[in-house]
Amino acid sequence: MASENQITKAMFDSEIRLYLAKSESLELIERAYQYSEEKHNHQKRNSGEPYFIHPLNVAYTLATLRVGPKTLCAGLLHDCIEDCGITINDLENDFDQEIATLVEAVSKIKNLKFDDEKEYLASNHRKIFIAMAKDIRVILIKLVDRLHNMRTLEYQEPEKRIKTATETLEVYAPIAHRLGISEIKNELEDLSFFYLERDKYDEIKHLVEKKKSERQESNNRMISEISELLQEQKIQFKIFGRSKHFYSIYRKMTQKGKRFEEILDLQAIRILTKTELSCYEILGYIHAKYTVIPGRLKDYIAMPKVNMYQSLHTTIIGEDGEVYEIQIRTEEMDAIAEQGVAAHWRYKEGRRYNAAKEQKEIEERLSWFKDMSLMTEDIDDDAKEFMGVLKRDLFEANIYVMTPKGRVIDLPNGATPIDFAYRIHTDVGHKTSGAIVNGTMVPLNTALKTGDIVQIKTNNNSVGPSEDWLKIVKSSHARNKIRSFFQKKEMERKSEYVPKGEQLLKEELAKHKLDEATYFDKEKLEKIYSNFSLTNYQDLMYALATKSLSAQAVVEKLYNKKNIFAISRIFNPAKKVKTKNSKSAIKVAGIASMKSMLANCCNPVYGDEIVGYITKGAGVKVHRNDCPNIIKEKQRLIAVYWDDLADEKQRYETRIIVYSSDRSYLLSDLVNVVSQCQAGLVEVNSKVNDDSLTAITTMTVTVENSEHLRNVLANLRKVNSVTEVARLAS
Repeated sequence: MASENQITKAMFDSEIRLYLAKSESLELIERAYQYSEEKHNHQKRNSGEPYFIHPLNVAYTLATLRVGPKTLCAGLLHDCIEDCGITINDLENDFDQEIATLVEAVSKIKNLKFDDEKEYLASNHRKIFIAMAKDIRVILIKLVDRLHNMRTLEYQEPEKRIKTATETLEVYAPIAHRLGISEIKNELEDLSFFYLERDKYDEIKHLVEKKKSERQESNNRMISEISELLQEQKIQFKIFGRSKHFYSIYRKMTQKGKRFEEILDLQAIRILTKTELSCYEILGYIHAKYTVIPGRLKDYIAMPKVNMYQSLHTTIIGEDGEVYEIQIRTEEMDAIAEQGVAAHWRYKEGRRYNAAKEQKEIEERLSWFKDMSLMTEDIDDDAKEFMGVLKRDLFEANIYVMTPKGRVIDLPNGATPIDFAYRIHTDVGHKTSGAIVNGTMVPLNTALKTGDIVQIKTNNNSVGPSEDWLKIVKSSHARNKIRSFFQKKEMERKSEYVPKGEQLLKEELAKHKLDEATYFDKEKLEKIYSNFSLTNYQDLMYALATKSLSAQAVVEKLYNKKNIFAISRIFNPAKKVKTKNSKSAIKVAGIASMKSMLANCCNPVYGDEIVGYITKGAGVKVHRNDCPNIIKEKQRLIAVYWDDLADEKQRYETRIIVYSSDRSYLLSDLVNVVSQCQAGLVEVNSKVNDDSLTAITTMTVTVENSEHLRNVLANLRKVNSVTEVARLAS
């Protein structure tokens, strides 16, 4: 492809006229050219050159892919919304809705706030891939846009280069590969490799060039021999050498642990012919003359790759003892191998373009394309999760299995029949009862291998998936579907409690003579969810109905006045709570009667080892022996002890901290344990840590004594995913 500075208006016009002749098409493209040049007129690239060079290069490369006139216009206009203050409505008025929609789809998201850059990038990628699922032209424009940006990445700051190259390697190169556009994919990979691993790039480049001359000489000899062989058979053909690109060599060396000398296909010989039958004929003649290396024959014609790639690959030993990889394909197969989806759906003038029909054809030819929509249909607005599913289940898929009808399904390594079932359809996954692989019934946790033919047995009376399946599946798609099933069930279960929760709240409002119309208001309720670590109305009503939250605490928050009721705690246990500062609970050594109170910093409970601290004018404050606030104090401490005759029904507040892995319903489980232990819950706060994997929960509870507290702590430690439970010292 031509570089940035070489593209001119004349070159662009010449390229589009190779396949476009209609005056209305050429006039439309000319109008888009003039429009874009005018809008970008005063803008410069980081290189100092006119900005319009970029959209012109994008449009030129799109023309080499033989896209339609409106796609070319969108390529010329693709930065107008993002950089020129033009709106989608402006483009609709100046051109049409189709062009405006394409431009809007490839424009970055603006005017929205994001917590971090990763979320912003994920949101932009999500926007593009959703648009791509509706119109393949969106991703073609974006890939070519990224290609030109990568070709001129040297003008960016070093930090920006790394970010852009990483994003290209992780997102854009894989999707180019999936679409079969190896011409673009290879260049994107090598450019990213250049900026991310410069030392290794230079090392491989040096090794390739060092061997190039001698390898080329032997390749030319073999090309002459094969040409002579095929001419004798009177078969039409073209033959030439093809060099492996640098990143592909690097990946093979790192992923397969091979030395440079062990890579056999550094330079392959490619043979193009007219028909599929001729491909097999040529293979037969070559195998008859040369020694074939066993296990290296691959028939991608009979079984195309998921990106439509078709070719015969074989590896032979020449008469000179050298090893050669031979690729045999038709000219049409070669075009698709280089340009993939762009070659298969090239614009043909005179044929009426139908976006819906073209998308349907793409889904039929690219099985994964439809899967992409299915894999992400339940992931609401979580952009990071959307991209996580695409990367793990689509970009990194390396197992290819088949349905009994021959449809190829690509799955991540270690995938099971359950993963396969959910890829077919959500209902098939939910109703799976068994699996047959290659004609044999197998357990559902069987790891599938490339080439397996998988048939799923379903049971229409099935109650749904098992939670154990979450431990078996390998694809994020299947895991999300199973989790979604149980979340829906949980919501249905909770919804049954809503009327009861509503009734309890209304009764509590009536009890305190508060107007129901004023206080039983969903907007008011939304404002207090966070006080109880809840997120929605249904969860609030469920908590009220199951008594894990007292109606009185909710009313207090709604009324917005503290301590207006006799009881101010959240969880309301059966036992009545008395003040923790009872005069009879503590005795001071040697003093018959002295004012005392429990310290709020360490919250002693009956049975703890305690010590008194003599305050100025406020009597004795009672601390736990290990309280950090008095541990170094020597002068004002006094011996205190618990009164054996203290009120046995008195309860004591104390604070607990719980460390755990983050998961659904964690907080509900912790609250239930406190309830089952007959402890009172005064306050609870839970926070997910920055790693998004772990959580910290703090709880203020009321207990009868230290033994009661130890029981609560022991049971909290048994909760699934909890790693540590401790009592806060201060």
